[in-house]
Amino acid sequence: MELLLVLVTPLLGALLLAFAGAHRRAPEINVTTSLATLGFAVLLVLRVIRHGPMTVANEQFFVDPFNVFLIALTAFVGFTTALFSRPYMRIEEDRGRLTPARLRLYHSMYQMFMASMLVALSTNNMGLLWVAMEAATLSTVLLVSLYRTRESIEAAWKYFILCGVGIALALFGTILLYVAAEGVLGHEGMHALLWTHLNAVKGHMEPTVVGLAFVFLLVGYGTKVGLAPLHNWLPDAHAEGPTPVSAVLSGLLLNVAMYAVVRCKVLADGAMHSLLPGRMLMALGLLSMLLAGFFLWRQRDIKRLFGYSSIEHMGIISFAFGMGGPLANFAALLHMTVHSLTKSAIFFTAGHAAQVADTQRIDGIRGLLVVSPTVGWGLMLGTLAILGTPPFGVFTSEYLVLTTAMRDHPRAIPVLLIALVVAFAGIFRHVQPMVFGETDAKPLPHSPALLPVFAHLALVLMLGVYIPPALAHLYRLAAHLIG
Repeated sequence: MELLLVLVTPLLGALLLAFAGAHRRAPEINVTTSLATLGFAVLLVLRVIRHGPMTVANEQFFVDPFNVFLIALTAFVGFTTALFSRPYMRIEEDRGRLTPARLRLYHSMYQMFMASMLVALSTNNMGLLWVAMEAATLSTVLLVSLYRTRESIEAAWKYFILCGVGIALALFGTILLYVAAEGVLGHEGMHALLWTHLNAVKGHMEPTVVGLAFVFLLVGYGTKVGLAPLHNWLPDAHAEGPTPVSAVLSGLLLNVAMYAVVRCKVLADGAMHSLLPGRMLMALGLLSMLLAGFFLWRQRDIKRLFGYSSIEHMGIISFAFGMGGPLANFAALLHMTVHSLTKSAIFFTAGHAAQVADTQRIDGIRGLLVVSPTVGWGLMLGTLAILGTPPFGVFTSEYLVLTTAMRDHPRAIPVLLIALVVAFAGIFRHVQPMVFGETDAKPLPHSPALLPVFAHLALVLMLGVYIPPALAHLYRLAAHLIG
């Protein structure tokens, strides 16, 4: 029941906001809908902790320790982003960048995007997973192009075309997976695509077909993750869409796509009895970290800067999942959590910083501590957190990844360290003058909603020094499931 409520609530919210999204109370409706989704997600987590994994709706949906914490994380960040967007979108409307019709589109598509991600995380059907990922793409294309400028429309088209090609390859991989499953499960129709059924017989599926399927699925869903060299859409989409959209794209959608890749990797590992799937993930992860690290030095737009940072961190997560094993998987799950919380907080502050300076150009944003101390401190603390400085949780997860690599893959250590150092210097050299420089900018007309920023950073700080036993237990169970 809780799972169905988690899925239905944002769908009803999207339908309601399609008619009332331009009303002056639409932001409050958006926040209330997101809060209700979060409440049902918390109840779902408690049920899984007490009773273990479960399936619903004729096995079409299921929850286990791997996806239940991601469902809760998605609902939480969706709620805090809705809170942030209230004053942010009002400032955008006051400045003439948004019309009532575009606000209606924003609010309704925001809830549709949340619904698509929650369906992707909770479905047991690999075909429905593909449909949900495509729905998430279509809804975010409309959100990225919300301002209707030449740059935003170009970014939306690039996002649509590149991710459309990627999702088409994922569809072909899903078909191949069905072909491999049908030889073992027989003619079960769509039940042959249920992940729980596939996982039970993965050792008996044809390894060659499953391996080929995994290649297409990795390239397809890897495009949505933003792994290099499939990343070209990500910086543009983050830079040109509204800041709340950038926050959920970076903090949530990339996690959902990575979740799909890992689910496919579990099946490929069991069918192929080979290290190849893991090595492919490790290679793409290292390439993403290196490429993003060096591109960070060349950025002139604050949102593009942190878009490339997302590519780097998804590379870390991909590398950790590629290594496999309980500790590396635990580190990857922790990094997914802290990156989601930290990066969304950074985009919140980056959005308000751009509004203060009336530009997204890095060289036009200066002296945030003078004109808006809370925005300045939020940006600086978020930057320190995402760069892996102790005692924030990003440091803990990166430390676990590095120590595991030292033990199991020591030849990767130089690449990891170079990528981390280059990224650290590349981001810090841009952020320091934005926070501490001199400025003559004026304060914002509406008080920025920075409670979500410091709530996220407080959670990331806590996860750096203390992981609640229930969450650690879910991480361990999920790490064991991934293998």
